[in-house]
Amino acid sequence: MKQGRETTLEERIQIVKDCIASGKNYGEMALKYQVSYQQIRSWTLRFEQMGESGLEDRRGRRKKDQVPRTELEKAQIEIEKLKHQLYLAEMENGLLKKLDEIERREAWKK
Repeated sequence: MKQGRETTLEERIQIVKDCIASGKNYGEMALKYQVSYQQIRSWTLRFEQMGESGLEDRRGRRKKDQVPRTELEKAQIEIEKLKHQLYLAEMENGLLKKLDEIERREAWKK
């Protein structure tokens, strides 16, 4: 398998548009742009599904900090935020219960 090279977003967009214009000849595009066959194929499929935003390099970024590309991603990010809010609320509730219990013990000892 041929080792790919680093590409910019603009390069990926140009490669995909050229690939689509040539009738999705992935092999020819792989040789022309010195990028692997599989990489061009996956870029093309993502481009067809999500447009240019599907070609962004989003590695190393936390999902909740990313701009959603699709409605499904938007919903998943919202679910993660709500789960985190619920976790914080449960922790606060547990802390308040413990504080109330300690205060009742102190009042009972007096």
